[in-house]
Amino acid sequence: MFEVPPIGRVESPLTDPASAPKQGDEGAPEAWLIFEAHVAAGLRDIEPGAELLLITWLDRADRDVLTVHPRGDHTRPPTGVFSTRSPDRPNPLGLHRITVRSVEGLRLRVADLEAVNGTPIIDVKPVLPTQAER
Repeated sequence: MFEVPPIGRVESPLTDPASAPKQGDEGAPEAWLIFEAHVAAGLRDIEPGAELLLITWLDRADRDVLTVHPRGDHTRPPTGVFSTRSPDRPNPLGLHRITVRSVEGLRLRVADLEAVNGTPIIDVKPVLPTQAER
C-alpha cells in the first residue's frame, strides 16, 4: 500500500458528477486549479496557453465497478472499465487535457476541465509535441 497526497484541488462551478460533461471539450466551464504552497516552485514555468495533462483523484467514483455501459448509454454493450474513460474504476485516477488561461500565484485558471468542485489534484504534466510537431 502507498499514499499519494493531493497537491491541490479543483475549484469549479460543476458540483454534480452526473450532470458534468463526460469530456472537457464537451462544454466544461472554465475552472481553477488551487495548489498547495509547498509545490509553488513546481508551477513557476507554467504560462497562459500551456497545454497540460492534469491527474486527479476521482474521489466520488465507485471503486467496485469493473464493467460499464460506455458514456452511460445502456444501448451500448457492457465494456470493461480499462477500455473506457469511466470515472468508476478500482483506482479512479482522472486524466484531463487542459489549457491554461491565466496564472495567479498558486492558482491556474483552465479550460476544458470536466472535474467537479473539490476534486483532489494528484499531478500535472506538460503535453509534449508529437515527433511530427517537433
